Amino acid sequence: MRVKEQRGQLVKRRPTVMSAESSRVITRPHIPGDRARIKGLIERVAQLGDDDVNHLMENVLQEFSGRHRNFREILQANFERVSGYVSKRLTLSAEQCLLIGAYLTSEYSVEAAALFNPSIVHHPDQKGVDKGALRFVMSFRATGEGHVSSIEFRSGIVDQNHDIYFDPVSQYVATPEMHTDPVYQRLHFRRKLEEMGAHDRVMNHLLEGLGERFTIDELEVQIRNLKSTKYRLVDKRHAIDTALWLARSNYEVIFRPEQPISERVIFPVSENESGGIEDARFVRFVDDDAAVTYYATYTAYNGFEILPQLLQTDDFLTFEIHTLSGNAAQNKGMALFPRKINGRYVMLSRQDGVNNYIMFSDSLRYWNDAELLQEPVHPLEFLQVGNCGSPVETSEGWLALFHGVGPMRKYSIWAELLDLDDPRKVIGRLEEPILAPDEHERDGYVPNVVYTCGSMIHGDTLIIPYGIADQRCRVATVSIPELLSRLKKAQQA
Repeated sequence: MRVKEQRGQLVKRRPTVMSAESSRVITRPHIPGDRARIKGLIERVAQLGDDDVNHLMENVLQEFSGRHRNFREILQANFERVSGYVSKRLTLSAEQCLLIGAYLTSEYSVEAAALFNPSIVHHPDQKGVDKGALRFVMSFRATGEGHVSSIEFRSGIVDQNHDIYFDPVSQYVATPEMHTDPVYQRLHFRRKLEEMGAHDRVMNHLLEGLGERFTIDELEVQIRNLKSTKYRLVDKRHAIDTALWLARSNYEVIFRPEQPISERVIFPVSENESGGIEDARFVRFVDDDAAVTYYATYTAYNGFEILPQLLQTDDFLTFEIHTLSGNAAQNKGMALFPRKINGRYVMLSRQDGVNNYIMFSDSLRYWNDAELLQEPVHPLEFLQVGNCGSPVETSEGWLALFHGVGPMRKYSIWAELLDLDDPRKVIGRLEEPILAPDEHERDGYVPNVVYTCGSMIHGDTLIIPYGIADQRCRVATVSIPELLSRLKKAQQA
């Protein structure tokens, strides 16, 4: 196949570059794992005089309270995490409790290393937007110390001329409250345990006595019962660890309404995601009854194993997180279509790290079968292809972006058209990428990479936010009529 150069002016790069800002920090508990260290800290603070405690707290508040909203609440909450270690003979003042909380708190710069791999969707609130304009939400993968990734957000307006204006970014960053799922469905739970290799007999014993729907408290009762059985210790430990990991990977996070969207960060809040939350692909999903829900797929990583997760929200304030199950829900890079097709959910997926796949399911959380959609065919994608977020619907078909990887691990973004009624059929694809790193986009944390996790149509324009070298972001726009014209010409060729 002859390698062609990209034809000019299809993609217009916008001048704004969104870069990581290391001063945007959250607080994290910084609690020693050793009980003796915690008790020793409490004892040392308890021995300080009132003047010393007040002086230390004045310094802490002066230096850090301007960097975090509700700072005293944060310190008090971290003290409460260890309050059970306070000796009964001690009486601590309110300021001593806050000071102990300060010793057990650290700052973390969520985007110290990078801000990249964005996706974009319509904002759920379009009130007050001028005619012909659209308010949007853009998500990012933010990476800080230890290469731990989280999800951040920005908002803005696309006006009738397709000019893009971002809302001011707050100096504050905040993490949400977390609540584990109140109820679990045993069918989904059993399926996922089986996929994760939990021992069959031990798993069956663990789930005995649980109803079709059960709480985490009921699960913990079964775990205590399991510990007294005669199964091999290694099998019991694996079943218990796996069950608790799975249970704690299904939860809800809630932000405060007064927090602007740029302050909200979904940071790994449990040990199940301690290695990071990677490459969320957001989509505005419209159900058969016209109800709108925002979903995103991402991967939870704890340093050893991964779990494909589904995030769900109506308002970008409350987010539900659930684990995906099924034989085909085993890898990264899933992207949900924005509506059902012929009564079924449809998802693009990655099964082997080389090819693009497509999946159909009657259940949003269970994906059992994957079909090969496309293999690398162009020299600039011989290493691998993969989806670049959810397809968008046009009158001519599903417009899907995907990435290809060529020589020197150079990434490029391509476009193809899938049949509206049967998206297993590729009815058109360009013979060259629509976007590849230019001379200003080659260098960064991971050189020679352009990558997006989702695009959006506004009028006759496709808006593509994209990451540059896994470090920073930019926005490109494409004329939908021109793109469809080229795709149809490629189909006829």
